[in-house]
Parts: sequence; structure tokens; C-alpha cells
Amino acid sequence: MNKIRVDILGLSTSTSSGGAYALILREVEGARRLPIIIGAFEAQAIALEIEGIKPPRPMTHDLLKDVIDTLGYTITEVTITELREGTFYARLSMDTAVGDEVDSRPSDAIALAVRYNVPIFVNEEVLAEAGFVPEGEDTADTLPDTDAIVEPRERQKAELQEKLDDAIKQEDYEEAARLRDELLRLQSGD
Repeated sequence: MNKIRVDILGLSTSTSSGGAYALILREVEGARRLPIIIGAFEAQAIALEIEGIKPPRPMTHDLLKDVIDTLGYTITEVTITELREGTFYARLSMDTAVGDEVDSRPSDAIALAVRYNVPIFVNEEVLAEAGFVPEGEDTADTLPDTDAIVEPRERQKAELQEKLDDAIKQEDYEEAARLRDELLRLQSGD
């Protein structure tokens, strides 16, 4: 299997699947993107870890990581291995004595990958079948025009951050994700 390394480009709400999210993976040494539709819980688990937001109690993927660590194992990489009838499949590679691999949903595998800070790969056949190159892009990443960025209002940012902290304390992760997105939009000048 020829594996292509990818990074997480972002998460967005999916208009085609009510309540679901699109996880967008980006080829590290290329321009292809791979969208994978995932559930809200998994999107939240990935987003909270990427943002460095620690909930007061461990979420399911944090618990699973703690169990794997307690057993003396670690995850070394995750690979999206195939696409069958519109469903993606993934494998977790672990550093056990026999070099075990475990079947996983891609969303769960990636939620663990961000917790272990390990590489994410996609089988070349999957990327060739389901990936795409955004129109007008090549292998170079384009950066926004810094002259177009407007300095966000500090007071509004502080208020949003306070509301975000409160939502996390109250374990209202949907509201926390919404506030985080709003804060990120404000910070980027959107």
C-alpha cells in the first residue's frame, strides 16, 4: 500500500449531511484535499484537542488514550486504508510486540492521532478516488494578503473568550465550539 501523508486542514459544517461536519485533510507534499463526513461528537473531540482546550473531565478519546497508555502501548500512526460504498475505513498502528493494527473509523483514528501527535496517512488509491485539487491551486500554499487583515476589537475578543471559558466549565461543548469558531473568525478578520 502506497501511503500519502496528510495534515488536518480544517473542520466545517456539512451542508449535505444535517448536523455532520466535514473533516478536510490536506496532502503534505501536494495540493489534494480529502473531505470526510464525520459526526458532531468526533468533530468536537478533534477540534478541542487541536485548539488545546481541556475539558474538566476526560472525553471518550482522552479516556481511550489513557487506557492505551496505562497498558503500556502507544499509537504510532493512523492510516485511512480504503473507501467502500461511500464509507472510509482506517487502521491504528500501535507499537506492541507483534506490531498490532486495529480497525477504526477515520474520525476516531484522527481524534487519537491528534492526542498522540502522530502522522496521518491516506492510501494513494483512496486519495486518487475521493480526493480533489481546489480550483486554481497548485502544490504551494497561499497565504492571505496581510494588508486585508483588519485588527479585531480586543474587548469583543475578551468577551468571547470569557464566554468560551464558561461554556467549557459547564461542559456545553457545542456552544464552546460555536464560540471558538466565532472567536477564530474575529481573530482572522472575517
